[in-house]
Amino acid sequence: MTAEVIYGSELAQSMRDQMKDEVSKLREKGVVPGLTVILIGEDPASKSYVLGKQKASNYVGVDSDLISLPESTPEKELLDLIDQLNQKESVHGILVQLPLPDHIDEQKVIEAISAEKDVDGFHPINIGRMMTGKDTFFPCTPYGIIQMMKSKEISLEGKHAVIIGRSNIVGKPVGQLLLNENATVTYCHSRTKDMEKFIQEADILIVAVGKTHFVNGDHIKEGAVVIDVGVNRVEDGSLTGDVDFESAKQKASYITPVPKGVGPMTITMLLHNTIKSAKKANDIQNV
Repeated sequence: MTAEVIYGSELAQSMRDQMKDEVSKLREKGVVPGLTVILIGEDPASKSYVLGKQKASNYVGVDSDLISLPESTPEKELLDLIDQLNQKESVHGILVQLPLPDHIDEQKVIEAISAEKDVDGFHPINIGRMMTGKDTFFPCTPYGIIQMMKSKEISLEGKHAVIIGRSNIVGKPVGQLLLNENATVTYCHSRTKDMEKFIQEADILIVAVGKTHFVNGDHIKEGAVVIDVGVNRVEDGSLTGDVDFESAKQKASYITPVPKGVGPMTITMLLHNTIKSAKKANDIQNV
């Protein structure tokens, strides 16, 4: 068996083309979806990611505003800025790029953003809505992963999904979204004993640990769906994932590559959430 590769880059482009048409129709109604991104400091990875968001926003027609602040920005100044943006009707989505400098409380910042403008899907209210199966803004990377599998009509119901990694950004929420789709979910992490046993039992394996080639083809079940969330830079400067792609694709039924896999879907779902927020704020169901 050789796995079918799920290119998130292709699905992302298809979805952005649809969004472009939707935003055009919203603009005809006088509704312009607006996203404000706040970047603190000069972290190269964060700057690159923010530029990607701006480029994608421009493509689909979302108004994207970038506010760059120095790393020394006091926490209160950032919280005051968020409060101002919460009140601004033209802003439908607020995103504070993580990670933040050590002197700023990340959780306090996340909770300061209005749940109705939390297009990252990290606010406790939106997490609570997701946990209880309600419609809300879902975290972008997990939401993108679900869309990738659905695009291939991969059945999730009743499948054993194993998540390696328990971060609040990817691991925990993707497990909850899979549970909402009636999958049976196991979380593995640094304290898990006999992790290979769980990996070998997985119908759906999602790896998000940030360790180069943490999983290889010997570990996985024949016919498993393998989603690689890791992005690791190796010595020659290229990017690779948490899964050894070449060996894993010989066993898997579907697999995502790195790059061009999960990454492009994260920004795409951010745009989806921003457009959804704009429609909700203007009481628009469909366009």
